[in-house]
Amino acid sequence: MKNIGQMMKQAQAMQQRMVEMQAKIGEVEKDGQSGGGMVVATLNGKGEARHIKIDKTLADPNDIEMLEDLIVAAFNDAKKKIDDHVAAETEKMMGGMNLPPGLKLPF
Repeated sequence: MKNIGQMMKQAQAMQQRMVEMQAKIGEVEKDGQSGGGMVVATLNGKGEARHIKIDKTLADPNDIEMLEDLIVAAFNDAKKKIDDHVAAETEKMMGGMNLPPGLKLPF
């Protein structure tokens, strides 16, 4: 078993890498699409909306519900891409740690 000092150093190093990773992830932007690309939503790594693009042909006042559904779908697609990116970056960062099986970070 490792001594407590070595474990503390490892924990501090991991914390620093986590701070750096979170800063980098905040700068990432991912696009989500729906309607075959007719609606594109862009989110940053924090899940905040950055931009939305809507094809002009969708602007039908008689069918606003379809447009609303497409916007929601595009945002959900972008959010999934952000979540996948964060999970992949976290996995890369944690790859060097010898964690017990089944233990996942961040908690």
